[in-house]
Amino acid sequence: MRRPLIGISAYVEPADWAVWRGVRAVLVPEAYVRAVTAAGGRAVVLPPDDEDGDVLAVLDGLLLAGGADVGPGRYGQSPDPRTEDRPDRDAGELTLLAAALDAGLPVLGVCRGMQLLAVAYGGTLHQHLPDVVGHEAHRPAPGVYGAHPVRFAPGSLAATVLAGVERVNSYHHQAVADPGRLVVTGWAADGVIEAVEDPDRPFVLGVQWHPENEADPRPITALVRAAGRRGPTPPVTVRDEGRGPARPTAV
Repeated sequence: MRRPLIGISAYVEPADWAVWRGVRAVLVPEAYVRAVTAAGGRAVVLPPDDEDGDVLAVLDGLLLAGGADVGPGRYGQSPDPRTEDRPDRDAGELTLLAAALDAGLPVLGVCRGMQLLAVAYGGTLHQHLPDVVGHEAHRPAPGVYGAHPVRFAPGSLAATVLAGVERVNSYHHQAVADPGRLVVTGWAADGVIEAVEDPDRPFVLGVQWHPENEADPRPITALVRAAGRRGPTPPVTVRDEGRGPARPTAV
């Protein structure tokens, strides 16, 4: 039986490697791939593409990765000078998310991915969290993770997945202000929303931290297991024109 196929949304950013400098590249931190693989899944990297969500037909789950800010226009606000958005990611990931929800796929949003989930469900964001909480502990310095206590709503998906977890890492300057139609099920000590979910679906979860960089990446493990419980994706029919009837092909 094949491993569940987990799509991971990717960045397009200038990158340096070997002799190349500033080349636009499709990127995703390897930590996401390692976490999916360790949980028994097969990672599929998805570059931004807002044409359609047809790729979801061959996937078993969707992981919306962290990264740059969600465009404020998506939730009816003007951009703060400190907001750095990526319109191509917003368009492509919202297309993927809509297709995943239509198909009933398990979905996990990580950091930016959780914020995108909230926006897709009609919510809004704080564009610069230090203005709200009065400190920068959620992003202490460039490239430096913070850490803080977290609590979860009893009986929630977050509480089930993260039973026993009392502290998480942190690297973000934006946060969910209004979750829209999602339910808030996790909080930091300062009140920042740390987890959201859709209780009407088997597995739609957002977490504000970066579990891919934790020693025990439980939300990603739970996503892969939820994807595996759905059973294998049906084979795609490939037409062999002029050579006989269509044949099913495993994907």
